Amino acid sequence: MGFIQLSWRLDTRERKRRWLRHRRVCHSVRMEARPTPTAAAAAGVQPRERVAAAAPPTKPLFGHVVTAMVTPFSLNSAEVDFNVAESLAAHLAENGSDAIIVAGTTGESPTLTWAEEYELFRVVRSAVAGTGCKVIAGAGSNSTEEAVEATRKSARLGLDGTLQVVPYYNKPPQRGIYEHFRAIALAEPDLPMMLYNIPGRTGINMLPDTTMQLARDFPNIVAVKEATGDMDQFAKIRNGTDASSFALYSGDDGLTLPLLALGGSGAVSVASHFIGKELQAMVQAFQRGAAAEALRIHCRYMELFTALFVMANPIPAKAALRLQGWSVGVPRLPLTDITPEAEAKLRAVMTQVGLLRRE
Repeated sequence: MGFIQLSWRLDTRERKRRWLRHRRVCHSVRMEARPTPTAAAAAGVQPRERVAAAAPPTKPLFGHVVTAMVTPFSLNSAEVDFNVAESLAAHLAENGSDAIIVAGTTGESPTLTWAEEYELFRVVRSAVAGTGCKVIAGAGSNSTEEAVEATRKSARLGLDGTLQVVPYYNKPPQRGIYEHFRAIALAEPDLPMMLYNIPGRTGINMLPDTTMQLARDFPNIVAVKEATGDMDQFAKIRNGTDASSFALYSGDDGLTLPLLALGGSGAVSVASHFIGKELQAMVQAFQRGAAAEALRIHCRYMELFTALFVMANPIPAKAALRLQGWSVGVPRLPLTDITPEAEAKLRAVMTQVGLLRRE
């Protein structure tokens, strides 16, 4: 038997194994789960009743298309260009973004000072005032104390919510992750929180049981951005949380449509810098039962989704914005500018999908 034929058979067996496992996960929606006692009881927090997942009947608090906005820098000094940030935020609000995350991963939060982040929060909030677009502060940190302080500052600035990343580098146990988010949730109980699980950057995966417990215990924890790429994990979270009060977002544009099929709410998107209205159309088509139309939109932009991650995010996104005439500068070190080869590929894809004119 040839190597290719053997590999194909092994791949087929693996796909079958994963599908059977996925069916078992989905079957769990019909099972009642017993709540697990946690530190929330000692804190006097009343857990929410666990209910079976259902299709979200209404628009989630943060909407369906949440743009993880880049942070513009000046070309010469690498200082934050607040004027361009203001213009870009207004543009996003007018072109399909239900909400904007400021100073997240795409916004290069590791190389921003807290003073820069707070000013960005203020500027973007002002730029989208009156549009209905919500502003979510990238207030997370691997220091619980810092995250609590940034969350309190975000509340004082009048933001609509915060994005809280799983503590990175420290590699806490699941109990530590729970206690970290508990402290933040209790610090500003009226400010909505979106959890952010991205083990490829943090070094630790927040397990579904931890996510589900946080969703049950704290009413202001209203969403999670799942950037694991693990469909089984996503399905388990959806089946174990109340879809009417807890939203699940894809952290990968290429997985948004598949996750909608599992009861997802939409995406925290990079591609929405360029195709926000199209992503909205895809979500709306799927929700009204026009799956073929949603698939057509998804397939049209698949190569764009890939091209925007041909190098580490946000290197390609900033290059793509510059190709469209936005003066967003290049990433701060240790990130670098896009390579000529990657830019050529990006340009070709953007031209193909109509985002750039053919030369």
